[in-house]
Amino acid sequence: MRLSVRHTTSYRFKEPVIHALQRLRLTPKETQGQEIIDWNMTLEQAHIELEYEDQHHNHVTLVAVEPGTSEVHVTCTGKVDTHDHAGVIGRHAGHLPLWSFLSQTRLTRPGPKLRAMLRGLEREVDGSVDFLHALSSEIHRQVRYETGRTGVATTAEEAVEAGHGVCQDHAHIFIGAARSLGIPARYVSGYLMMNDRIDQEATHAWAEAHVDGLGWVGFDISNGISPDPRYVRVATGRDYRDAAPITGISFGSESEGLHVDVAVERQQVEQ
Repeated sequence: MRLSVRHTTSYRFKEPVIHALQRLRLTPKETQGQEIIDWNMTLEQAHIELEYEDQHHNHVTLVAVEPGTSEVHVTCTGKVDTHDHAGVIGRHAGHLPLWSFLSQTRLTRPGPKLRAMLRGLEREVDGSVDFLHALSSEIHRQVRYETGRTGVATTAEEAVEAGHGVCQDHAHIFIGAARSLGIPARYVSGYLMMNDRIDQEATHAWAEAHVDGLGWVGFDISNGISPDPRYVRVATGRDYRDAAPITGISFGSESEGLHVDVAVERQQVEQ
């Protein structure tokens, strides 16, 4: 399937900035089941300083904001060919060893509520795809999808306790649970083509777990499935912070607002 993506991010500062650097993880990576046909990034009131590959094989673009700027626009457009591998990415690659995905972070660390969620599943733990789908279903059952109630700093434990969250929270809960059971897991950010609309207000997030004999396998907890050809992988990491689309520092002003527009649609391939 060929997917056409347009992703526009606009962010404002309270006052004109003196100096600001932003790390952009907005370029999809070549992985099993995914080929990048073309990808372009345009910047308004900022310029590219350098591009590099981080420890997770994410493509990172480091940009500098023009001094005196109070608003920046980043637009990414491109085409990606995707194939159905039932969510299987395959063998581990990257500069971090597999065991590093067993360590909890502040965002994934289980507390009493998350551990209580796991009690009914622990006797069935075998690290299989079936078990991981059962874990995904249990998270979806106990933590309903609800926007506007959590943020990027919300932890897995806080989302379980609240009983609601979004795809980012579902991914963190799954990762924290899997790691606590001895299963390596990681966070994925990317795009999802929706069946009922083209325009969206955010990117998507899901999780991957490492399964013996298969390697990394994806689980979209919010939708209760493994990723199919409607999904585009952009960045991976130990949690959201490693795969966040935009992070950075600024001097002279604080960030005031962020607005995102995403459009993902299927494109016909010329024969």
